[in-house]
Amino acid sequence: MSTYAADEQSPTVDVHAHILLPALQQLIADADPEGFGAQQALEVRRNGPESMAASGKMIKERWPQLTDLDRRLADMDSRGVDVQLVSPSPSHFYYFAGEELSLKLVKRANQAVREFVDRAPERLNGLGLVPLQHPALMVEALDHAVLECGLLGVEIGSFAATPGDPERGTVELSDPRLEPFWSRAEELGALVFLHPFGCSLDERLDRFYLANTVSQPAENAVALSHLIFSGVLDRHPELKVLAAHGGGYLPTTIGRSDHAWKVRPEARGCAKPPSSYLKKLYFDSLVHNPAELRALVAAAGPEQVLLGSDYPFDMGSDCPAAEVRAASLPADGEAKVLAGNAAALGITPASVLTARPTA
Repeated sequence: MSTYAADEQSPTVDVHAHILLPALQQLIADADPEGFGAQQALEVRRNGPESMAASGKMIKERWPQLTDLDRRLADMDSRGVDVQLVSPSPSHFYYFAGEELSLKLVKRANQAVREFVDRAPERLNGLGLVPLQHPALMVEALDHAVLECGLLGVEIGSFAATPGDPERGTVELSDPRLEPFWSRAEELGALVFLHPFGCSLDERLDRFYLANTVSQPAENAVALSHLIFSGVLDRHPELKVLAAHGGGYLPTTIGRSDHAWKVRPEARGCAKPPSSYLKKLYFDSLVHNPAELRALVAAAGPEQVLLGSDYPFDMGSDCPAAEVRAASLPADGEAKVLAGNAAALGITPASVLTARPTA
């Protein structure tokens, strides 16, 4: 087991790290083989054969890191990471599942994350899942993750299709049906980790690995724009939303959003210019470039950026703390990104949210 000695005053925290849950995939494959098969076929169309082959090889090589606790702790030690906030691989969203099955899946995922975290509570914290495709079930799933399983919050995608009901279209983060979920997350102080999986551009991104390199930042930008322009952050000022991949294209190109807010009446659903809401959101540091990290910190503020690696995928970082240091941020800002901001959000060693009475 790990012998890494964390700095108790300022543990370095990685807020973007994943685990695979093979039993969960087997459950959905057995319970809804048609839906699962359709989802797999969609992934082939979105990614293209070359990327599918490369990704399959990558997952096989990194299987121990995705499933084995000892390997994870050893990697954390070698990379100077004291604490990981663990979330399921976004491939486990399964937003095609029907109501009863989806609730069963997310509760099974929540419990599995809790069990994994409990094996090393001094090093790990966890996030669960909610069925974004079924807004009416999300509060129940959030309560299960936070109050019953003691997780710090949940991970969600950037949008979800509504299965079996094409007239309702997709569920965007601006959807009014999500209001009870945002209210409950705010009430519980739960962290909502925004992590896209898949992109509605589909086959347009089926080569050159554009299905990841372009889709992830584009989906982040779209989802965050839905949150901002719809006024969700005005109605829920204490909401804690953490965006993966540095928030994608939005934070450092938000001037265009501000201009639209000034000149277009349909873009005035939020009370203030969109750029002002960057200081209400949180972002991980995974932008792969020191200049871009400095720009993100300048746009959102040093209090809003947290260390993130996307462990253990190949589009992540094998040396996340070193990459933050390479950005040459002011000393206090660097300390906030590596440790202080996570501590302020309650992401600390052995932290577990205890059950609270409902309002």
